[in-house]
Amino acid sequence: MNTSQNLAVPAPRTGCPIDPPAVYREATKDASIIRVDLPFGDECWMVTGYEEVRAVLTDTRFSADATRPGFPITNEEVKALVAVNRSTEREAEDYLEEQEHSRRRRMLTAEFKASEIDALRPEMQRIVDQALDGMIADGGPLDLVSRFGAPVASGVICLMLGVPVEDQEFFQQRSHVLLDAAAGPEAMMMAQKDLMEYLVKLTLAKQQNPDGGVISHLVERGELKVEEIAGTGLLLLLAGNETTAGMISLSVIALRQHPEQITLLQQDPSLIKGAVDELLRYATLASNGLPRVALQDVEIGGQLIRAGEGVLCMLSTANRDEAVFPGGDDLDLTRGEARRHVTFGHGPHQCIGQLLARTELQIALGTLLSRLPGLRLAVPLEEVTFRDRAGAYAPAALPVTW
Repeated sequence: MNTSQNLAVPAPRTGCPIDPPAVYREATKDASIIRVDLPFGDECWMVTGYEEVRAVLTDTRFSADATRPGFPITNEEVKALVAVNRSTEREAEDYLEEQEHSRRRRMLTAEFKASEIDALRPEMQRIVDQALDGMIADGGPLDLVSRFGAPVASGVICLMLGVPVEDQEFFQQRSHVLLDAAAGPEAMMMAQKDLMEYLVKLTLAKQQNPDGGVISHLVERGELKVEEIAGTGLLLLLAGNETTAGMISLSVIALRQHPEQITLLQQDPSLIKGAVDELLRYATLASNGLPRVALQDVEIGGQLIRAGEGVLCMLSTANRDEAVFPGGDDLDLTRGEARRHVTFGHGPHQCIGQLLARTELQIALGTLLSRLPGLRLAVPLEEVTFRDRAGAYAPAALPVTW
């Protein structure tokens, strides 16, 4: 099999910043699994094909535990976050354990079912409208990330958890620091400590005054300790905050690059559900891959991956695999097979909050295009700075006007 140790991951983008680096496809045109170099001196396997990516993500012989030796790390945020978690008291980091992850995932299933998410739609709409009201009152140009994406994402996850409105700014600020390697390990550790202490206090408060939030429901079940509930809340915060905010910005960029698709959606708003899945497929947020490490020897796509070797599942290239998504490099909001994308992962660690994310994006993007039909970038796309925060590749800021 053709292998290479010269391709560095993540690779630079030479074209549209939403597109996967062309070198990934070029390097794997003869084999969908190759050996690559990581930023911190390690090596791992890179898997680019749709079926091979799904095979890895489904196989329980691969671990998603970032603290295991051999786990591939591609950016400073994850590297620093792993260091923080390795130095944290065991009780506060139990949520990182795979068995614990599975147990709590089962507990959370009811919180993320369709009926529960649908019940939150009016409040999600209120959060979106409130952010847009402020934007419209101030007028453009302004930053879509800080004025819309971040407050909407933070507002919705706080709604899910049962965080009081007056505490949401603190929640958003501390989570931002926790995922910012530039802040340094000490600041990141302090941010995690602050959030854990807050969530412990919030959990204790829900014992006395329950509400309809996830934390309150976990308290009512009585199966987890206070610190375990706080850790679960922290995991949901990290998983659902930066990712949704980033996806809103990526979607706006993708749509502005394809104005005929905006017209299509504005003419038929009922397309929004399928449109969100197509945007999730086309503008894959985790563009530098979903990492795993082999727990034992495994053969994937004819390639033997040995125990302790890392694997990067390249969701961005899998989502454009022509065998599954014909014309995959094109954005087509009417694409029937778009929902087959692997943006939310696959298998036992598939994102439990994917229905929430889809609903949130449907409301956010649908309302944004309806109330601001002339929304456009205020600067050339070439001037937009992108960042990879803990594996989520999105604009650091996105100046827009209308």
